[in-house]
Amino acid sequence: MATAEHPVRSDFARHLRDRTRGEHARAEAEPFVRALLSGQLDVDAYAMLLGQYYFAYEVLEAAADAMRCDLVAGPFVSDRLRRLPALEADLHHYLGPDWYEVIRPSAETEDYRSRLREVCFDWPGGFVAHHYTRYLADLSGGQAIRAAMTARCDGAGPSDDGGGLAFLTFPEIPHRPRFRTAYRTLLDTAGWDAAEQERIVTEVKLAFRLNIRVLAELGRRLAPPIPRQRRG
Repeated sequence: MATAEHPVRSDFARHLRDRTRGEHARAEAEPFVRALLSGQLDVDAYAMLLGQYYFAYEVLEAAADAMRCDLVAGPFVSDRLRRLPALEADLHHYLGPDWYEVIRPSAETEDYRSRLREVCFDWPGGFVAHHYTRYLADLSGGQAIRAAMTARCDGAGPSDDGGGLAFLTFPEIPHRPRFRTAYRTLLDTAGWDAAEQERIVTEVKLAFRLNIRVLAELGRRLAPPIPRQRRG
């Protein structure tokens, strides 16, 4: 019989990663993401992204507070992951002290927030699905965005002391690979049966789709690039 000291271990983390590989690839292929990673977007576009993320994390981290004492979801909650204070600092950096008066959630972000409210406050597996989708992305792929923003040399990007990059900086997690390994161990030892694991996979896929819709809407806001004139 499984106990807290000797939980039954599954291979759910690998299964979850494999089953959602396509969604992950589609998120990375979004034009907004590709442009951001290649250094084609200015800091205003990055601030637009941060603004939408602020509204999503506002709900997700309220759910984390509600789930903190849950036997299943509670172990996933870590204050080292909290992003709201970092988002506030970055938005202040890019948009000024009245940043909250400037940002507005898009319809796509509101749909995302609605789903977070629907499943993250009373379904542990649903909370973990959305927690996994966002925070592991920040710890992994988000670092490539950080590198792209750091490389900007137009004078309007992050400051020399790291101002404007707080969202993608995790000073309390100095060894990110080790943290991700521990997180995957939590997934493997959560004790979900096959049916619940399938529900969580389905919810992670939905979380990716909701995030992709947010990114697609941001891409539609950007002016199309001006084609270069051919030299005669």
